[in-house]
Amino acid sequence: MLSRLKHAFFIRMARRKFAPDIEVQPISGLVRFGSAYGGWVFDPSNDLHNSTVVSCGLGEDASFDVEVAARFKARVIIVDPTPRAIKHFAEVHARIGEPATQPYVKGGRQPATAYDLNKVSLDALVQEPSALWVENTKLRFYAPANPAHVSHSIVNYQNGYSETSPYIEVTAITPEAMLEKYNLSSIGLMKLDIEGAEIKVITHMLKHSIRPRQFLVEFDEMNFPTARSKVNAETTDALLRSAGYTCRHFDGVANFLYIINSTKESPAPASAVNSH
Repeated sequence: MLSRLKHAFFIRMARRKFAPDIEVQPISGLVRFGSAYGGWVFDPSNDLHNSTVVSCGLGEDASFDVEVAARFKARVIIVDPTPRAIKHFAEVHARIGEPATQPYVKGGRQPATAYDLNKVSLDALVQEPSALWVENTKLRFYAPANPAHVSHSIVNYQNGYSETSPYIEVTAITPEAMLEKYNLSSIGLMKLDIEGAEIKVITHMLKHSIRPRQFLVEFDEMNFPTARSKVNAETTDALLRSAGYTCRHFDGVANFLYIINSTKESPAPASAVNSH
């Protein structure tokens, strides 16, 4: 118990020390879908109805994906090559059309019976068992330091960026190859919870002029705050802003919402990440 408290204390101190300098300009009308663990804040804009949403990083919590599919009658392409995530997707998909029989549980391991799939069609949830990356290739997917955790990582930030940690080999797909595979000309909303790979993937997407209207991004390295995580988040934030995005929400830990600029949006007073 004492060691856990010490760890939590040091993480809090590190978050203060290495908080990235990212300006947040909130707007009205944002909503949050999903469980306490797996939920995200986004803009429920009209373009999401009957659209295709790309959700990268499933783990064992599909609450956000299921609620988006149900609310907007959207097709949600769920991208995750992790074996436990693939198994969880199969359990969820087998219950499509069924109501929830229990509430969401704490933590990131949701039982399939916690999802309300009553208004989700069979073709609404699509599994892409690949890792989103900057090359179409095979690559190492490093296991988390804690075997109880599900999320693997291409960059292996959880283990100090080591190249000698246990890993599995998975297929990787580029954003442009994914758009071609699913016949997408554009993306209204894209979630990136890809364990440190988001830095290179976002850079790659902007270079190839792939700009979802909404980017839901977890800067995963901020969960283990260092000078490197601070620089990476600030650098990516600068790239997004130069491509026409504004940060509209920060959850206080690592999740950010970026929306492409529009004259229709009326921003509220700005805040900054490093003021938290």
